[in-house]
Amino acid sequence: MIRMMQGAAAAVLFSCCLAAGAQQDAGYWRAESKTAESITGDIAISGEKLMMNFTRFTIADIRPLSYTEVSAAFDVPAENGNKGILYRLSIPGDKKFLHRNTLCGNEETQWMATFVTGRTLRLVFFSGSSMPVFTPEAISNTTSLCGSYTYHR
Repeated sequence: MIRMMQGAAAAVLFSCCLAAGAQQDAGYWRAESKTAESITGDIAISGEKLMMNFTRFTIADIRPLSYTEVSAAFDVPAENGNKGILYRLSIPGDKKFLHRNTLCGNEETQWMATFVTGRTLRLVFFSGSSMPVFTPEAISNTTSLCGSYTYHR
């Protein structure tokens, strides 16, 4: 009986650790960068939801970003521990946030990439139906990059 309970406790602990690692960007984040303070304000990411400016948006986890993709998207060193997540979402171009700002001008925001390091979350939004390409050349030449934001806990 005790072994069964220990096994069950270990399984629950292991599944919680997997879930926490799977969504490192989950939780409440306070705006830190000027763009975050002036456009989105504080945000929260939970499961399949992104909360910005008292509005919920459904997000879909598309795939993890490699450390070289994170380096290109967020201009950070390409270190093996730096991994991010690419999400699909739909935020209308006419959706107004703080100070009547939009995320991508009048274009629909369709992609969000996140990267967490320590107690800092960085994210970028993209417009366009095509999945963003995360190479230094592609990022520097893209017209679909809408903005970069920084948050902290």
